Amino acid sequence: MPTIRKRGDAQYHVQIRKRGYPTQTKTFTKEADARRWATIIESEMERGVFVSRCEAEATLVADVLERYAAEVLPTKRSEKSDRSRIKTLAEAFGNYRLATLSSSQVAKFRDMRLNVVSSQSVIHELNLLNRVLKAASIDWGIALPGGLPTAQVRKPSRPRGRDRRVSNEELASIIQATESDELRTILIIAVETGMRRGEIAELTWEGINLAKQTAFIPKTKTDVPRMVPLSKTAVKALKSFGTKRSGHIFTMQPESMSQAFERACAPHRANLPGVRFHDLRHEATSRLFEKGLNVMEVAAITGHKTLDMLKRYTHLRAEDLAKKLK
Repeated sequence: MPTIRKRGDAQYHVQIRKRGYPTQTKTFTKEADARRWATIIESEMERGVFVSRCEAEATLVADVLERYAAEVLPTKRSEKSDRSRIKTLAEAFGNYRLATLSSSQVAKFRDMRLNVVSSQSVIHELNLLNRVLKAASIDWGIALPGGLPTAQVRKPSRPRGRDRRVSNEELASIIQATESDELRTILIIAVETGMRRGEIAELTWEGINLAKQTAFIPKTKTDVPRMVPLSKTAVKALKSFGTKRSGHIFTMQPESMSQAFERACAPHRANLPGVRFHDLRHEATSRLFEKGLNVMEVAAITGHKTLDMLKRYTHLRAEDLAKKLK
């Protein structure tokens, strides 16, 4: 039986002792609340489903967000973008105790954020919150009595993927419009291999084997290194750029690649303002399928981990498919 003692004029101290469980104590300002809590805890112990709430009640969401940022984020490729998301999550949930964070609160956050940012951004934020709570529960031993509140929240539908194809004529116009020899080479590598900006920036001469027509990418978005085959066009572009024995091939960082690309696409140059650098990855993926490669072969080149994501990056032309029909 729980022991309830009145302390002073407006405090009720509850203590529950049961064999096989750590002693549970809590203080309330109302006797009814004290008895309700004692009944719930005792019932859970009787049914063998009790999970101690002590640490979760003593820990703020801000505390685990801060710990995750300090211990886990430095090991992630998404550190920069996730740090910004950590701030957003801290503003929304930082003052909540872990034990009181509920799925309804997370759902309200989702709905509020959908009025401000894209559904894909909200998905990233919810996924990050879920990873933080998992780390708190699994790695740091903070039991969440009600389980992960994020697991009970429906995520927004993914936005429809861009279906912009970049034709050979458009690519030639962009290459001609840019004043950077480095960007010209980068654009050819991007459309021939489907590499991401960050992966192109990580390329080194040590990882290039021109004889075998391969490029090794040590750091990828998915944290899985991979070997990418190089087409004859890609090999020719690298040779023309000027091979070296060691070091990074390109000096441009991902952001500067996009900025230089946008300048080349400006109205007074190539006049293709709607094209983005990332569209080259879509184009490259579609071209690989059009060359007759199967799903596993394309995924091995592009590094897509799921068929769903690979489909979002593939935009086959109806007229090309029609040629295969009898």
